Parts: sequence; structure tokens; C-alpha cells
Amino acid sequence: MAADRRAERQAALRAALADEGLDGLLVTHLPNVRYLTGFTGSAALLLVHAQGSVLVTDFRYAVQAPEEAGTAALVEVDQKSVWERLGRVLGALAPGALGIESHAVTVKDAERIGGLTRSRVVPVADLVERLRTVKSPEEVAAIRAAAALAHEALDEVLPSIRVGQTEREIAAALEAALRRRGSEWHPFPTIVASGPRSALPHARTSARPVGRGEWLLLDFGAQVDGYCADLTRTVVVGAAADDRQRAMYELVRCAQVRALQHLRPGMAGREGDALARDVIAGRGFGDAFGHSLGHGLGLEVHEAPRLAPTSDAPVPAGAVVTVEPGVYFPGWGGVRLEDDLYLGADGPELLSNGRTELVELV
Repeated sequence: MAADRRAERQAALRAALADEGLDGLLVTHLPNVRYLTGFTGSAALLLVHAQGSVLVTDFRYAVQAPEEAGTAALVEVDQKSVWERLGRVLGALAPGALGIESHAVTVKDAERIGGLTRSRVVPVADLVERLRTVKSPEEVAAIRAAAALAHEALDEVLPSIRVGQTEREIAAALEAALRRRGSEWHPFPTIVASGPRSALPHARTSARPVGRGEWLLLDFGAQVDGYCADLTRTVVVGAAADDRQRAMYELVRCAQVRALQHLRPGMAGREGDALARDVIAGRGFGDAFGHSLGHGLGLEVHEAPRLAPTSDAPVPAGAVVTVEPGVYFPGWGGVRLEDDLYLGADGPELLSNGRTELVELV
């Protein structure tokens, strides 16, 4: 049985609140609620304060919330309004300084909270997210399992891809394979982009049929126990790769290999990004690599830390990051390769399979 880390997570949050001079935090960002309590519903207001934690939800979760939260929080279920119930909970506390998650609370809700409490409302950012950056062994295992599941689905679908299939048909086959293998959901809209559309880093999967000898870029994920895997593979369909395709593919692959081998905890995000970017820029294609190298991965598919040219923050030991260099040429196409990497204290560990040899579906 996996260790229950909710009590230690809440204790760490209370220590962070004390450092910020806060008496409590109202958690409204649902991934943070799940991280602290285990509750997976879509309606939740979690108050964490020195004396305990109170989870406020509605009648839809009257059974689910107590089962999932257990002893991690006192559950308050309101039949009419979670905000009225929150007001009663806040009214029972002595006035102080109440933090709210500025990145997750609307202006309207911030005003509403201010009217419910005698406390001073203080916008704060990323208090829980900073805790989530460092992954426990159970979290790493869930991401590894999600990546394995995703690779199995891809291995099933790739041999069936043919010239003339549409991007949406391929995406549907991949998503079905993911679900059959146990993916709880898709962490983000699956990207299947063919031919010149592969030059769109975040293309929307379309009805375009795949042509012979074209790139097919597949960016997809899986979810296990709430934790996400995020993978990208780029293949050639219906013919052998031509010289330009092969050269660009090998450039991206070399850049990714360098980053995977040399990323270490303690590096600034920009230093990690440079491991791959310098390879691509050194060949004269720096302008074709317009996004950052990677991002943190966990309960959300995009979370801290960042591997980006603008990030001076060090990457902590225990983080899980994507490593996804790419080059994109409008009108011709693009190549991206993405794997998931755990940055343990003893060195990096691939959580995905890292098999990035050029695949030609002929």
C-alpha cells in the first residue's frame, strides 16, 4: 500500500504559512485540493489553518468526499451554497491573515471571500505548488506507470497507421488504446499533426489526411492515480525519410540526448534549457526552436519547474520534468521528441522509454 503523505504535506504547508505570516490558506485550485486531501471532485473549497483542515463541497460529493478525504480534512457538505457554508466555517475562526491562491481565484470570488471573513485577505501564489515540485516515490511511480501505459498504446497504434488516414482517426485510435490500458483520462487534448501542420507546436488535431512521405507528430499523454505522463514522437508515414527529414530528426535527437544525459538537480532552468538549445543553435537552427525545453509534470501536465531561457530558478532534486526539444519550419513541417525525466539526488532517471530512433512507417 502506498504511503499516505497527506498529513506531512499539510504540515509542510502550515510551516510555509507561518513563514509568510499567514494564519490560514483557502485552497481553491483543484489539483492542490487533491494533493492535500485526496478529494477528486469538481467542487471544493479547502481551508487549511493551524487547528486543522476543512473541506467544503456540495451535495454531489456527500458520499465521495468523506471517503476520499478520510482523516485528512473535516468535510462540510452544503445542500445549497458552498460559499454560505464557507462563511460559517470562516466565522468560527479568530480574525487573522487569510491567504488566497491569487493564480486560481477570480476577482469576483476574491471579493466574495473578503465579505465572508473578519480576517485580512492576502493574495499569495504557489505555496502548494512549491511543495508539489518535489515528488515522493509514489508520485514518481505513478508517472512511470502512466508513461509505460502511453508507450504500450503507441506501440499498438503505430503499425496500423496508413497514408490517407486523417489526423482525427489516428488520434481516436490512440486515445482508445490509452483508455483500454487504464488511462484515467487524457491530460491534455491529443495532438496529431501531419505534413506541414507538424510545424505548429500546439496544433489542433484536424481532419487532414496524412500524405505519403510526410511527418506525423504525436503529442499525447496518460494519467494514472491522477499523475500525468507527457510524450511526443515524430515519425514518417508511407515512405523512407528524405535527407532533410533525416538531418532535422537527428539534430533534435542529439539535442534531446544531451539534455537527458546532463540535466542535474540544482541547475538553473535556463542552464537545463541550454543543454539542448546550444546543440540546435550551433547548427544554425536556433530560430526554429521557439519554445522552452520542458516543464514540470505531476498532477498537472504543466507545473513547476520550468526549463526555459528565462528561468533562473534552480531545478530541485526530486522534480519530474519533460525534455522536449523541437524544430519547426512553416510550410515544410517540424520534429519534436519528448520524454519524462526524474531528477533524483543520485542523477537523472528516465520515466518514459527514451526510444527515439527514427521510425519510418513504410
